[in-house]
Amino acid sequence: MKIAVVGTGYVGLVTGTCFSEMGVHVTCVDVDSNKIDTLKSGSIPIYEPGLETLVRKNIKSGRLLFTTRLEDVVNDVDIVFSAVGTPPDEDGSADLKYVLEVAHTIGKHLNRYIVVVTKSTVPVGTARKVKAVIQEELDKRGCNIEFDVASNPEFLKEGNAVKDFMSPDRVVVGVESERARKIMARLYKPFMIVSDRLIFTDIPSAEMIKYAANSMLATRISFMNDIANLCELVGADVNMVRKGIGSDTRIGKKFLYAGCGYGGSCFPKDVKALIKTAADNGYPMRVLQAVEEVNADQKLVLYRKLVKHYGSENELKGKAIAMWGLAFKPETDDMREAPALVLIDKLLGAGATVKVYDPVAMDECRRRLGEAVTYATDMYDAATDADALILVTEWKELRMPNVETLLLKMKGRLILDGRNILDGEELQQAGFEYHCIGK
Repeated sequence: MKIAVVGTGYVGLVTGTCFSEMGVHVTCVDVDSNKIDTLKSGSIPIYEPGLETLVRKNIKSGRLLFTTRLEDVVNDVDIVFSAVGTPPDEDGSADLKYVLEVAHTIGKHLNRYIVVVTKSTVPVGTARKVKAVIQEELDKRGCNIEFDVASNPEFLKEGNAVKDFMSPDRVVVGVESERARKIMARLYKPFMIVSDRLIFTDIPSAEMIKYAANSMLATRISFMNDIANLCELVGADVNMVRKGIGSDTRIGKKFLYAGCGYGGSCFPKDVKALIKTAADNGYPMRVLQAVEEVNADQKLVLYRKLVKHYGSENELKGKAIAMWGLAFKPETDDMREAPALVLIDKLLGAGATVKVYDPVAMDECRRRLGEAVTYATDMYDAATDADALILVTEWKELRMPNVETLLLKMKGRLILDGRNILDGEELQQAGFEYHCIGK
């Protein structure tokens, strides 16, 4: 079976590589020639555990190819996946410019039946627009060529994407025809040997499922952050509350951890897009509006704790602040919508200096912020001469710091734990003032 995957970003590269690992002949397409040259050499432009090894393996096997020209492969494949970016517009809606560009290219060059699959997270109704664009281009050429569109949203967690793809808990595919259903079922059959988790739906439902899933997870996070803030006011411990409610099987334990807000490429964008889709249809998503507001406010919670400790924002001027963690979550270098960016902006605006450390996101931070912050060589270098230490990302290597080393390195004794992963009792016994979220 042969497929093409358009877009070699996070979703496209993982999708194409994992399909090739299962024996599918895959051509990944991207307009960025520099990126394609990098991929052809076996290097990847993103950080994702295990992915680079698979890319190199399948390039060597001849099952994974890269090109800048979709028109050269569109008539040699059974399926074209569209995995291009859908960045948010100013009004929060998903920008479909790149998705529709792919559709135009397909329509201009298509000479045989294929299935065109939207893999990017796109609003309900996008597949219909893609189909119309392709048909429009075919009509211009006077061609009567059958094709199908389908929706196959991704459910990949950054830092665990390869495993998620190879062992999915569900695969959702929206189709309009039995022919398309059979082709997609054949493609995913190798992933269903142990357990059939393939769910076929109509196309609008498939498009909605991804937004609804991410919005539900974002809701759980904002709900727990709201509960955590109330716990601090009434003297409760959010960690105990989490265990208590998580043991209820109707609720479950996942995504109930309080912290300093969510970020990343999916949750913020998808919540905004679903709110906008609802507004376009005359319906206010009141719960999700609150989810977004809570999250925006939660990204400031560590800054407010710092200001409270020193008495006022003016007292932050000249203070040296160490920051552990920059990525929005562990096992990725992704800083999109990261709480660290909001915190750094506030600290610099108040006149503080910031020295940062992250196991993999230092280059991404330098690309975004230049030399506005100081870059440490390791976690203890970041803490050297710091008046306060703030933990923002829950990397494993940050969970059990050497307390004696911190005592020697730091000038101040304030530690703010934005992910509730440090041993507060140990730190307090050593003489630190320790604050976390929701306790």
